[in-house]
Amino acid sequence: MKAKNLTLFIIVLALTILAVFFVYPKPPIGGYLSQHLPWRMGLDLVGGSYLVYEVDMTDVTSADRGYVMDGLRDVIEERVNLFGVAEPRVTASQSGDDYRLNVELAGVKDIKEAIKQIGETPFLQFAEIGEIPDSVSTSTPVESEFIFSDLNGRFIKSAHLNFTDVGLPLVSIEFDSEGSELFEQLTTKNVGKPLAIFLDNNLISAPRVNEPISGGRAQITGIDDIKEAKKLVERFNAGALPAPVTLINQQTISASLGQDSLEKTLWAGIWGTLAIMLFMLFYYQGLGLFACIALFIYIALTLAVFKLFSVTMTLAGIAGFVLSIGMAIDANILIFERTKEEVRKGSRTLIAIEEGFKRAWTSIRDSNLTTILTALILYNLTSGFVKGFALTLLIGVIISMFTAITVTKNLLKIFYAKDN
Repeated sequence: MKAKNLTLFIIVLALTILAVFFVYPKPPIGGYLSQHLPWRMGLDLVGGSYLVYEVDMTDVTSADRGYVMDGLRDVIEERVNLFGVAEPRVTASQSGDDYRLNVELAGVKDIKEAIKQIGETPFLQFAEIGEIPDSVSTSTPVESEFIFSDLNGRFIKSAHLNFTDVGLPLVSIEFDSEGSELFEQLTTKNVGKPLAIFLDNNLISAPRVNEPISGGRAQITGIDDIKEAKKLVERFNAGALPAPVTLINQQTISASLGQDSLEKTLWAGIWGTLAIMLFMLFYYQGLGLFACIALFIYIALTLAVFKLFSVTMTLAGIAGFVLSIGMAIDANILIFERTKEEVRKGSRTLIAIEEGFKRAWTSIRDSNLTTILTALILYNLTSGFVKGFALTLLIGVIISMFTAITVTKNLLKIFYAKDN
């Protein structure tokens, strides 16, 4: 049994050593990985630009405003990514009748061109697909294939998500009177052919025209995924031009302030972790040493997960991680107290360890599950820094359960047990 526990501990220890090399930000320790997979820092740490856009919802019905905001947010994210900004943070906010989009561009200092691209309202266009030359592969569309028509987003009144009789999603589009005539002419001319739809010069759909469509109402069917259908609705509404966006605020955040905040936060976390380790060593002595080892393994593995999955680190996110450190040591305290109770009863050490973990597990499980549920609620129902806090706390708590149950238990069985 001890050989099995030792093998598992060696594997975890090897992963921890690799994690330390992986998370260290600078060579020579970080080496290749630090250069090719750097830490992703938020606006509050590396500086950058913060833009606030006001969305004019005057001509948008209250039922469609959610779709319009989601569509605008999606379009702005794509525009910023095309500009070359990695992982922009675009969030929507509402205060009374005021609708705003907040754009964070971490690390971007000269943003004149980005502002120019973001500041234009999304433009939706319909295009015919012309004859493809024999020399051109039909699997790779070329610009000369598309013949842009006079029909654009200005003529769209709204788009909605509906379902067919068998439950498949479809997109319903309604045109105004002028758009209805243009759309009827366009569909009459292109029966049996696809009709290309562009948003910001990007092809978003090319449904096939089965028959001439009059009356100003159309449906796009053949969509298997409800998420795809919803996204298409959002893009139609964003490109329908009922909600112009206007830049109302721009702030440039200094990188020096972000660096200063980062250093203070890191030192606070380091001193707090050392204080926890000293307490565990003083109060639990030998058992405390195992807790310190498990805590170090937890920190290394958690940071590696953050970096591996490119979690954007913000001050709030770091706070969530530091909080999870305290929760990780809390599980060890429960385990140690239960184990010591069994030893005082006269149980053999291995039996005391097993019984201690069994009795502590329900408390650890329930406390961590409540934290996980809270983190999931915060992540799904909030935005901005609170969302980052919830994400790092969620990841930290999940990994802390692994280190508390697996790492600490194996350490006790290998080095603490005196009998079989």
